[in-house]
Amino acid sequence: MRKQSFSALSLVWRGLSRHSGWQQQWRKPNPKPGYDAVIVGGGGHGLGAAYYLAKEHGLTNIAVLEKGWIGGGNTGRNTTIIRSNYLFNESAALYDHSVKLWEGLSQQLNYNVMFSPRGVMMLAHTVHDIQVFKRHVHANRCNGVDNEWLEPEQAKAFCPPLNISDNIRYPVLGAALQRRGGTARHDAVAWAMPARRRARRRHHRELRGHRHTARPFGRGGGAGNHARRDTRAQGRRLRGGPQQRDHGMAGVQVPLESYPCRPWYPNPSSLYFPAW
Repeated sequence: MRKQSFSALSLVWRGLSRHSGWQQQWRKPNPKPGYDAVIVGGGGHGLGAAYYLAKEHGLTNIAVLEKGWIGGGNTGRNTTIIRSNYLFNESAALYDHSVKLWEGLSQQLNYNVMFSPRGVMMLAHTVHDIQVFKRHVHANRCNGVDNEWLEPEQAKAFCPPLNISDNIRYPVLGAALQRRGGTARHDAVAWAMPARRRARRRHHRELRGHRHTARPFGRGGGAGNHARRDTRAQGRRLRGGPQQRDHGMAGVQVPLESYPCRPWYPNPSSLYFPAW
């Protein structure tokens, strides 16, 4: 596949032809008889696992199974927020490491993931909010994670459009601010990771349209999960989506419970164009 350029000049030039000259971004490879690792789910977790298995551990024969399209699941529906101001020690450490990865991800992948560290400010409207946010601030500081408490005037100085009047329904009583936080396009990461691995000849294959099935564990100790055309992993199988359902298909019970997260953002156009 010939390498495509996504420069500003290329976008303008393709726009003159109604963007009809672009070649397909993804290949459509046929499954091979076996892989070093088979990852179920072509979202952020699955592609991230494949990327770092290749980058950090040198695995070059990896298959990522996705029944839909790359980045079309939770990765394309997330809230775009990047932050690490979580309460518990383990969560704060994990997410702060994630924030540090985001800071250099565009340069590492050579793909604009639109990470914008503009800060994440959480507004307090009640006394309970104040208590909870201050608890987070103190816990984060103990873990070396940046988070600070702002009075209403300080919050407005950081975000001038903010209304801190007393005569509104939910007055702003303060705010917790993580300046290193921000927003990013998680689906852009899902597009970038496969392209970057192929460019460095550490291939992993994205097998779109393949739904995995399962069988109980056999005598050989290997899981009977497989995709259409009997694509199998030799000793390793990773999961990028709901763990409980996947293991249940293989007859294995795990102490995990998955909950779907569906943020809802009202869009006026949906009243007239439901498919949007």
